[in-house]
Amino acid sequence: MRARFFYGWVIVAVTFVTMAIGVNARTAFSLFFPAIVDEFQWERGLTAGAFSFGFVVSATLSPLIGRMMDRFGPRVLMEIGVLLMAAGLLLAPLTTEVWHLYLTMGLLVGSGSVCLSYTGQSLYLPNWFVRKRGLAMGLAFAGVGIGSIIMFPWIGYVIAHAGWRSASTALGILMLVVLVPINLMVRKRPQDMGFMPDGDDHSDSEAMQAKHPTVVIVDPAWAATDWTLSRALRTAPFWWLSLGFFCGLYSWYAVQVHQTKYLVEVGFSSNVAVWALGLVSLLGIPSQIVLGGLSDRIGREWIWTISGLGFVICLVALIALAYVPSMALVYLMIIAQGLIGYGSTAVMAAVVVEIFEGRQYGSIFGTIMLAGLAGGAAGPWITGLLHDRYGDYTAAFLMAIAFSLLGCAAIWFAAPRKVRVVAGRAHLFDQHAESATSEVR
Repeated sequence: MRARFFYGWVIVAVTFVTMAIGVNARTAFSLFFPAIVDEFQWERGLTAGAFSFGFVVSATLSPLIGRMMDRFGPRVLMEIGVLLMAAGLLLAPLTTEVWHLYLTMGLLVGSGSVCLSYTGQSLYLPNWFVRKRGLAMGLAFAGVGIGSIIMFPWIGYVIAHAGWRSASTALGILMLVVLVPINLMVRKRPQDMGFMPDGDDHSDSEAMQAKHPTVVIVDPAWAATDWTLSRALRTAPFWWLSLGFFCGLYSWYAVQVHQTKYLVEVGFSSNVAVWALGLVSLLGIPSQIVLGGLSDRIGREWIWTISGLGFVICLVALIALAYVPSMALVYLMIIAQGLIGYGSTAVMAAVVVEIFEGRQYGSIFGTIMLAGLAGGAAGPWITGLLHDRYGDYTAAFLMAIAFSLLGCAAIWFAAPRKVRVVAGRAHLFDQHAESATSEVR
């Protein structure tokens, strides 16, 4: 029993480290960017386009990644991701033409990052937990924040003292040395090793259920369906989830990409603007853990809504800053975005797996994430267009507020609670069922 229990948390630890390095290795492009522009004197838009191109590649590959997970499992997928990203980082120092940057930092790094980021990790980690699914996801995804605190100063130091080429090479080697061996430990499902989710076993499942209530299946017919991508596409919850993911990531990236420039425009120093972005990431660490664990008790819809309202408060504070540029509003924006808004990442996989759990969950989640990544790409772009059209961000931020609220409503309409009730509310469902039975008698 002890080995069964701990192996699930070993998977969480592996995911934590993988995301700490993998996600931040991609984001580190922003640290390489100034040095690359200074060296080659390319236009900023053309140079930054390599990162945007990688984002488009990630979105395009998302459904394919899900199919590969269903067919080959996470070990093959994770190792492919590591090798692609490492190849891009190790080849990038050979850059002499702009298309070299698009090939390495764009195509190779972008292709590999989708395997190692939220999309890839969400394809197998939810299988290992039921009662504590939200907590496990929150702990694993907190690796991104921890990794940024450790890796970004190190990468910046290497760039300053040895150049961006040395930093890129060091990052590629780090990925190979650390991630290749630890990802050999990953398995898609605990059943592959003779375990049950949460470390339970068939022999003690009844005792465990009595001691630690697990989820309750509310719709047995739905839960028993062999969900394939084609079947899921013909259901309303699939499209509600897709809309919720699109709207959620639209608001997220609309804020994240534009807030630093916006703070400078309304009168704050560049140091304050950069510090604010870093503090948001730092607060995102406890947010994902606490709100992920809370979702196991009160339900995924509530946490998604709380996180969505966090972004609404953040956007309202940003609009107010144009009229009252005070540090109090900056702190409100940071807390609402980081401590509240980031909680949605801990339940993204859970809201999908609890509706479409099955052998093709990977394909279904990957396709839904395509909508989410499309929202992530559309948010900064449309926000920029509206700023250019009206001369300020007010209309753009109001639109982001509308998208955030629409995303909250969409997850309620998708209604994972109508298929499975989380562990923390299982006893309420049981009491309701007992009451109904007594009335019938």
